[in-house]
Amino acid sequence: MVSFFSLAASNQAFRIRCMFMSSVLKQDIGWYDTNETGDFASRITGDLQRIQDGIGEKVGICISFLSSTVLCIAVGLYYGWKLGLVILSVTPVLTIAMAVMSKVQASVSREEMQAYGKAGAVAEEVLSSIRTVFAFGGERKEIQRYDSCLIPARSKGVKRGLTTALGAAITWFCIFAGYALAFWYGVKLILDDWDKPKDEKEYTGGTLIIVFFNVMSASMFIGQTAPYFEAFAIARGAAAKIYSIIDREPTIDSSSELGLKPESLDGFIRLKEVFFNYPARPTVPVLRGVTLDIQPGETVALVGPSGCGKSTIIQLILRFYDTESGEVKLDGYNVKDLNVGWLRDHIGLVGQEPVLFSTTIAENIKYGKQDATQEEIEKAAKIANVHSFIDTLPKKYDTLVGERGTQLSGGQKQRIAIARALIKNPKILLLDEATSALDTESESVVQAALDEARQGRTTVVVAHRLSTIRTADKIVVLKDGEVQEVGTHDELMLSKGIYFELVSTQTKTDEEDDEIDELEEIEKSMPKLDRRFSNLSNGSVEPIDGLPGVVNRQLSSAGSGIGRQMSITSGGYNRQISALSNFERQMSNISAGKDGAAMVLSKDKDKIPDETDYLSLLFLLMAISSGVLTFLQIFMFTIAGEKLTSRLRKMVFSNILAQDMEFFDHPKNSVGSLCSRLTSDASSVQGATGSRISTLLQSLSTLVASIVLALWYNYKIGLVVLAFIPAVLIGAYFEGRVVSSDSKSEKKGTEKASKVAIEAIESIRTVASLHEERTFLKQYHDALVGPHRKSRLKSHVRGIIYGFAQGLQAFAYAGTMYYGSILVSEDDLKYSDLLKVLEGVMIGAMMIGQSVALAPDYQKAKVSAVRIFKLLDLRPKIDAFSKDGNTLDDVQGYIHFQKVHFNYPSRPRVKILRGLGLDIEPGQTVALVGSSGCGKSTCVQLLQRFYDADHGSVMLDEENVKDMNVANLRSHIGVVSQEPVLFSYSIAENIAYGDNTREMDMNRVMEAARQANIHNFITTLPQGYDTPVGDKGTQLSGGQKQRVAIARALLRDPKVLLLDEATSALDAESEKIVQDALDRASSGRTCLIIAHRLTTIQNADVIMVIHKGKVVEKGTHQELLNKRGHYYNLHNTQGGTQQ
Repeated sequence: MVSFFSLAASNQAFRIRCMFMSSVLKQDIGWYDTNETGDFASRITGDLQRIQDGIGEKVGICISFLSSTVLCIAVGLYYGWKLGLVILSVTPVLTIAMAVMSKVQASVSREEMQAYGKAGAVAEEVLSSIRTVFAFGGERKEIQRYDSCLIPARSKGVKRGLTTALGAAITWFCIFAGYALAFWYGVKLILDDWDKPKDEKEYTGGTLIIVFFNVMSASMFIGQTAPYFEAFAIARGAAAKIYSIIDREPTIDSSSELGLKPESLDGFIRLKEVFFNYPARPTVPVLRGVTLDIQPGETVALVGPSGCGKSTIIQLILRFYDTESGEVKLDGYNVKDLNVGWLRDHIGLVGQEPVLFSTTIAENIKYGKQDATQEEIEKAAKIANVHSFIDTLPKKYDTLVGERGTQLSGGQKQRIAIARALIKNPKILLLDEATSALDTESESVVQAALDEARQGRTTVVVAHRLSTIRTADKIVVLKDGEVQEVGTHDELMLSKGIYFELVSTQTKTDEEDDEIDELEEIEKSMPKLDRRFSNLSNGSVEPIDGLPGVVNRQLSSAGSGIGRQMSITSGGYNRQISALSNFERQMSNISAGKDGAAMVLSKDKDKIPDETDYLSLLFLLMAISSGVLTFLQIFMFTIAGEKLTSRLRKMVFSNILAQDMEFFDHPKNSVGSLCSRLTSDASSVQGATGSRISTLLQSLSTLVASIVLALWYNYKIGLVVLAFIPAVLIGAYFEGRVVSSDSKSEKKGTEKASKVAIEAIESIRTVASLHEERTFLKQYHDALVGPHRKSRLKSHVRGIIYGFAQGLQAFAYAGTMYYGSILVSEDDLKYSDLLKVLEGVMIGAMMIGQSVALAPDYQKAKVSAVRIFKLLDLRPKIDAFSKDGNTLDDVQGYIHFQKVHFNYPSRPRVKILRGLGLDIEPGQTVALVGSSGCGKSTCVQLLQRFYDADHGSVMLDEENVKDMNVANLRSHIGVVSQEPVLFSYSIAENIAYGDNTREMDMNRVMEAARQANIHNFITTLPQGYDTPVGDKGTQLSGGQKQRVAIARALLRDPKVLLLDEATSALDAESEKIVQDALDRASSGRTCLIIAHRLTTIQNADVIMVIHKGKVVEKGTHQELLNKRGHYYNLHNTQGGTQQ
C-alpha cells in the first residue's frame, strides 16, 4: 500500500507541477499585473511539496491504521457486542473533533501559505536587486523586512498547532475515558453472569481481556492518525491556491489553438478609435481614441513625453492586452480573432531593457527561432554587431551569460536581444528604445543594421533619441493618450508643434528649468499596490540578532544536520513533557491492564465492585492527565518548530545577504535556486517538527521503556524482546539511506526546475513576446523527469522496508507471547507479569511502526538541514557585515586606480581590466567612455568593492579599499545606475533607502527630492510622498524612477557620486530634467560618470577613454577632439548619427 500510494503521489505531484507551470505561463499579462509574481517561488516549491506529502504514503498508512481500527473493533464486537457498542459510544465525539480539527487546520494552513508567499516575494525582490541593496547598505533593513513577513506565518503555524494539540488532547481523553467506561461496564456484565453455569456465561474475564485489548489497540491506532490528518489539512490548504491558478482560464490564451492563422501576412496595422486602461488601474485612461494606420513595409515612429501611451500601443499589437473599446487590426483581421501564438510568431520585439536568460549566448539567440542553425545564429549576431565580441570569448557562442545576462554589459545584452529578434525574420518589427543601451560605435552599426533589417518589414519604433527616427516614413506624436501630430520629420519640424518642441528640447542643454506636470503611463506590468511594508521606515533600523557571523560561531560546535537543527531551538521542556506524557501513558496502560486482569481473574466476587470503581476512576484520571500532557506536548513542540523554521529562514536569508557578488554570479546561486532553497529546505525541516518530532521522542522512550520493563520482570523474555531490536535498526538504516538519496536527488531536480520557472515568470513579457512558453515548460518538465523516475523506483523499496518494519511488530509480539507462555508453563514467569510485558511490547511496536511511517519526513529534514547549514557555513571574501577594516568619518573624494588587473570570477579567462590606471581629484567630474565591454562599469563595481582587483590597487583618499570596512566604504558612495531599481515601498521610503543607518527624516527626503527635480511631481500625486511605487517601481515612468533613484543617492550626501548611464533611457523632456538634476548633484562632489552619449559629458573636468581594459586617452572634451584619436572617432561616429 505504501509503495502504491508513494508511486501514485509521485505521478500526481509531477503532473500537478507541470499543470501549474503550464497554467501560470499561459495566463494573460493583465493577470500578472494584478498578482504578485514573487510568491510563485514558494508556491512552486513549498506548496507543491506539501501537496505531495498529503497525497502520498501517508494516505496509505492512515488507511492502514483506520483498517486496523475497524478490524480490532469488529473482533471486539464479535466476542462481546454489548461491551463493544458501549465503547463505541465515544466515537461520535472523536469523529466530530477530528472533522473540526481538519477543517480549521486547512483554513489556517491556507493563511500560513499566503504569509510565507509574501515572505518569498520579499526574498525574490531583494535577491533580484542585490546590487542596489549592497550599494545602499540595505542588508539589515531587508532582513528586518523579511522577518516581519515571517511573524504572521509563524503565528498562523502556532494557531494550526493549537488546533492539532486540542484535537489530539480530545482524542486521547476520549480513548482513556472509553477505557474507563469499557472496564466499568465490562465488569458489570461479568458480575451479571457470575452465578450462571460456565457454558451459559456470555462474559468472562477472558472475554473482557479480549474485548478490552482489541479496543485499546483500536484506540492506539486512532491516536496515531493525528499527524497524518494534520498533513492532509496542510495539503488541502496548499492545494487551494494551486488549483485556483490551474483552473483559471486566461482571457488571452497563448497556448490555445483557436483563432485564425492566415497563410500569409503583409503587415498592415490599423488602430481604430482605441481606448485602453490597464487592468491594475482601471480608472486611469492611457489611450483615448487613438486611430492610426501603418502600411505594409512602412516604418512608423512613436514619440512623445513619458506616459503618453507609446509602449502601450506596442503591447496592444502583441495582444498582451485587449482594448476597452475600438479595434486593433492586422491585415484586416481583428487581433482578437487571430491565434495568439501565430500572431506573436510573426512579430519581433526588442525592448528597452533587454532580458536574457541564464543559458549560453547561442541558446539566447535561438529563443527567437528554435530550429535555427549555427550559421543562422552567427548571421543574426553579425547583423546586430555582436559577432566579433562573441568571437573573442574563450567559449564563444557557448559562453554562459549569467542570470539576466549579468556577465555581459548593457550594450552586449542589447545586441544579443536584437539578434534574437532578427533571427526569426519577422514580418513586423517592434523596436522599443532598441539602441538606448549601446555605445556610440555599436549604435551607429546596429542602427544601420536595423535600418537594413526593416526593409520589407512593417516597423514600429519607440524612441526617445529623436535622431534615430528622422528617416522614418511616418512619425506619430502622442500626448495624453491621443494622436496629436502625424507626418515626416521635415513636415513636423515645419509645423512647429509638439514634435518641434521635443527636438528643440533635446538639442538644447542650457535652457531654464521648466515646470512639468507629468501624467503617468503604466507602460509595463503594474502589480497590485501593497502597503504592507510602509511602516518599516517609521522607526530606526535596529541591529538584527542572529546575523550570519554570530549564528555560525554559535553553531560551529553543534555538529550538522538534525543535531544542529535541534541546537537552534530551545526544546528542553518540550522533550521532558513528551517523555513524561509517553511514560505516563505507557505505565498507566500497563499497570491498569495488569491490575484489571488480575481482578477479573480473581475468585472474590465481593471485592470486585469496589476495585472496579477504583480502576475506572484511575482510567478517568489517566484520560485527564493524558489529554493535558498531550496538549502541552504537541502545542509546545509546535511553538518550538515554528520558531525553529522561522529562525532558519531568517538565518539563511541573512547569510545569503552576507555573501559577496562572486557568490551571486555563480550559476547555481540564481535567484530561483536561492528562493527554492529558502522555501523547500525550510519547509522540509518544518515538516519534521511539531507533532512529528514528539512522535519520534515518544517512540524512542516507548522502546526503551518496553525493553527495561521486559528485563525487569524476566531477563529471559527481555532478551527475546532485545533480539528484535537489531532488525528494527537495520530496517531503519536502509530506509534512511533510500529516503536520503531520494530526497537529495529530488531537491536538486526541484531546485533546477524552480530556477527555470522563476526565471520564466519574472521575464514573462519577453517569454510571451517570443512565444516560448512551451520551450520553458519543456525545460521545466525535463528538469523534473530524472528525479521523478528515481522517485518511482524508490517507492517500491520504501514499500518493502515499511512492510518489513510493520511485520516485525507482529513477529515481536508473537515471539514474546510464545516464549512467555513457555516460561509461564514452567513457572518461571507469572501470567500477570507476562501481560505487562506483552502490553509494553504491543505499545512499543506500535510506536516504532509509527516512527518508521514518519521516517521520510525525518530524512528529508536531515537532508535539508545539511544543505541549510552548508549555506550558513559559507564565508564571503568581502563581508559587509564585518566590523573589521579601517573606517573614514570624512572622505575627500580622491580616487586612484593603480595598475588594476581584473577578471570576473565567473569568467576567469576573460580579461576585463589590463593594468588600468586613473586618478580623480576631490570634487572633479570625470567621465569614462568607450565601447561596450571595455571595463567602464567594472571600475564602478571595484570602487564599491563588489569585487577585489586581481592585481593592483583601488584607493579612496589614500586608503586601499581592501583595508576599509566594507559598510563604511559604501556609505560614502552614491550610485545611480542605467536601470534604476526601486523597491515596493512608498516614494518617501525609496528615497530614504539612500541612508539606512538612521530614522527617516521627511525634511531630508524632501530636500533630496528637490535636488533631483522630482519634488514638484510628487506633490501632484493624491498620496504625495506616501504613493507606493509598485513592484520594482513599475507604477512610475522611466524618468520618474530615475529621478527618485537620484534623490535616493543624494539623500546620503555622498562625497563620491557614481552615475552609470543615468539618462540613456529617458525621453528628451525627462532627460533634460534629469540631466539638470545630475549637474546640480555633482557640485562639490567627486563624480564618476559613465556615458555613451557624449553630449552629456562634454562639460566634464576630465574625460577618460577606456579601450580593452586600459585608459588610452584622457583630457577635456576639446583636448581629446584635438588629438584626433579614439574619442575623436567616437564623437564623429555619434555626430554622424545625429545629423
